[in-house]
Amino acid sequence: MSLSIGIVGLPNVGKSTLFNALTKKGVPAENYPFCTIDPSVGIVGVPDERLWKLSEFSKTLKTVPAAIEFVDIAGLVAGASKGEGLGNKFLANIRETDAIFEMVRIFPLKGGNGNDILHVYGDIDPLRDVKVINMELILADLETVAKRINNISREIKQGDKEAIIEHGALEKTLKALEDEKMANTVDLDEKEIPRIKQLGLLTFKPFLYGFNKKAGAKNLDETHPELFKELCDYVVSIGSRFVVLDAKIEDELKDFEGEEKETFRIEMGGETDGINTLIKEAYMLLGLDTYFTTGVQETRAWTIKKGSTAPVAGQAIHTDFKDKFIRAEVVYWQDLLDSGSYADARAKGKVRTEGKEYIVKDGDVIEFKI
Repeated sequence: MSLSIGIVGLPNVGKSTLFNALTKKGVPAENYPFCTIDPSVGIVGVPDERLWKLSEFSKTLKTVPAAIEFVDIAGLVAGASKGEGLGNKFLANIRETDAIFEMVRIFPLKGGNGNDILHVYGDIDPLRDVKVINMELILADLETVAKRINNISREIKQGDKEAIIEHGALEKTLKALEDEKMANTVDLDEKEIPRIKQLGLLTFKPFLYGFNKKAGAKNLDETHPELFKELCDYVVSIGSRFVVLDAKIEDELKDFEGEEKETFRIEMGGETDGINTLIKEAYMLLGLDTYFTTGVQETRAWTIKKGSTAPVAGQAIHTDFKDKFIRAEVVYWQDLLDSGSYADARAKGKVRTEGKEYIVKDGDVIEFKI
């Protein structure tokens, strides 16, 4: 399945720097508001050491990681929904994404060595920044919902059952948005959810927050831990997840790999790999798993929804796999490597034959029989 994430945030919080690090592209990341004018789109291979170990095991000619599409738009500001700044112009570019990654700045104005980085509001207050961005997204969604209610008014008067169900979902959502709540907080039933999802509401999507700090700087989590805790608690209270990263370090390390990359990270004052953490959190947020296919010609990682049956998981390879599915030969990736070969894994009873009801597990290596 394809996976896409939209990146939003105020100007000068590190969005484009992170995008550069993720995609190894060179979009503008200068120190002034609205330097990212056109939406930037990049495809990122999902880091997964299991894939490369399987590739080495199979002596594969071609290795294909799972992929995520990231969309970076211009920074939003208060009033964007009414035409302020440039970001609102590009919100349509992230309406079709699966999730929103909201970048939040926790590094200071003063960077030392004259490397001061402006903030559009003149000071560092990440909780305010989160609420500003979320309010602009809420206001954009309010407009969308109000238009939709107006568009189906004729069907409602005619007693159209489908329109009546949709109208009920829209009214619930409208009330939440008017109360300055995200659309993803609305309690909808199974019939109502697809009606709202089809609108592409920004605040109906799952949110992941990125708290951007700078190595060696007086970051908020160190200077004002109580404010940082308040920020974290707020994000958790609205049902979201967060990661702490250093976009600048990730950008500077984007061309390095393996031990060399981690050695430089430590020398630069970095901690964990922010990009790997971001992607792992995104997978958890969206409820995703990865399975593998491997052989001499190709080893590939496939992304599926957690809880997918084998026929549904097979659709990631080809839509025919669901209808033509007969059975699947399944072995856990580590068991395969430990066995040394498929034949030995089978002899040890590690390779199983599974039917249509089998729930695919993260890390399964599968050969589909159709």
